[in-house]
Amino acid sequence: MGRILLIVAAVVLAFLLLGPILGFVFGLLKWALVIGLVAVVVMFVAKMFRSSGVRD
Repeated sequence: MGRILLIVAAVVLAFLLLGPILGFVFGLLKWALVIGLVAVVVMFVAKMFRSSGVRD
């Protein structure tokens, strides 16, 4: 009986810790995608201006 309660307590604790950990991981993934998208747009715009001959 004690072993079953210990396993149940471990599973509950794992689920309680899993929520914030997954939230942190998906938050990092979201910001990585946003920064990557901004970098791609900046590179595309820089390439457009460089190849179009628009210079001072």
